[in-house]
Amino acid sequence: MLLDPGGLDLVDRVEVFLKATDGGECAGRVSCELFQSELEVQTPVCRDVPEAARELRRLRAHVAKEAAVAGVHVASAGTHPFALFENQHVTQRARYLDLVEELQYPARRELVFGLHVHVGMSAPDVAMRALAGMRPHLPELVALSASSPFWRGQDTGLASARHVVFGTFPRSGVPPALADYAEFELVVSGLESAGYVPDYTYLWWDLRPHPRLGTLEVRVMDAVSRLDDALALAAYVQALAKHAAENGDPTTPHDALIVESKWQAIRHGLDARVFTPYGVAPVRDAILRTLDRIAPHAEELGSATHLARIEQIVAEGNGAQRQRAAFAAGTDITAVAASLVEETALPSERETSLDSAFAGS
Repeated sequence: MLLDPGGLDLVDRVEVFLKATDGGECAGRVSCELFQSELEVQTPVCRDVPEAARELRRLRAHVAKEAAVAGVHVASAGTHPFALFENQHVTQRARYLDLVEELQYPARRELVFGLHVHVGMSAPDVAMRALAGMRPHLPELVALSASSPFWRGQDTGLASARHVVFGTFPRSGVPPALADYAEFELVVSGLESAGYVPDYTYLWWDLRPHPRLGTLEVRVMDAVSRLDDALALAAYVQALAKHAAENGDPTTPHDALIVESKWQAIRHGLDARVFTPYGVAPVRDAILRTLDRIAPHAEELGSATHLARIEQIVAEGNGAQRQRAAFAAGTDITAVAASLVEETALPSERETSLDSAFAGS
C-alpha cells in the first residue's frame, strides 16, 4: 500500500515506482495492481526459502528507498484500516479496465491485499495431489496470516475482512475437489468455451495450478506486514505442499466442513476451532500438529529456521491482533496505519519510519 505521509490514507503513486524500477536491478520485480495506490513485488524463482528471504529483503529495501524519494510511506496488510474504495483510481491497463467492466461492483471495491506463494511442481498430477492435500489446511493459513480486521475505518469483528470482500468475486474461495489434472483442464476449457474467462488465471481460487509457471499457487493468505512472517508462511506452504504431494492426508473433511472451518478462521483468527482430519480442534493445535508433520520436509528443504517462526505467531498472535492493540493504544484509526508502516519497514528503517509517520499525521 502507498500511503500519504500527511494523513496515512492511500495515495496514487504507483507509476512513480514503475518508472524508477524500469531498466534497473529490480526491473520486472515491481509491478502495478488493480488500483494506482498499490504495488506488487515479485521475487524471481528461488531455490529455497533462504534465497527467497534474500530476494524479498532486497525488493523491500528497493521499494523503501524509492518511497523515500517519492515522499510516500509503504505498508503491507490485508486491508488499509480506513481507506475508501470509492476514492481509488483504477490502473490504466487493459486487464484491470476489462476486469472492472466485467465484474463491476465486486471489482470496484476490491481494495484488498494478498500474499501469494508459488511452489514448483514436477508434474501436473503432482500439483493436483498437493492441491487436494492442502485444501483441509486452508483455515490454518487464514488464521496465521489474518491481518485485516479494519475496513473503512471500522473494526469488522473479523480477523480477515479481506476474505469477505474478495469472496464476492466469481470463481474464488476454496477450490473444488478435483480428481486429477485432466478434470482441471475440463473445468477450464468449459469456462473458456462459454466465454466466461479468457484463461485459467481468471480462476481466483485459494489454491490453483499455474500451468504456465509449473507451480501450485497458494493465494489464501492476507498480505502481512513483517518480513519474517511472510517468510515463515512461505516455509509453511512449501513444506506442506511437499508433504501433501508425497503423502496426502489420511482423511479429508467434506467440502462443506472445509468451507466452514475457513469461515471460523476468518471470523476468529487464531482463536478459531476448525475441522481437521482428526476431528474438531483449536486451530492453534491444528497448526502445531501440521508443524510436527512437515518439519522433516522443512529440514530437507533448508527452511527449518524460517518455519520455526510459525510457533511464535501461534504464541504471540497474528497481524489482526497487533492492529487491534495499536488501535486500543492510539488516539484514532490512523494509529493502526502508522503501526503498519512501522512493521513493514525493514529493521534498520523502523524507528525513522514510525517517527515520520506520526509526525505527518
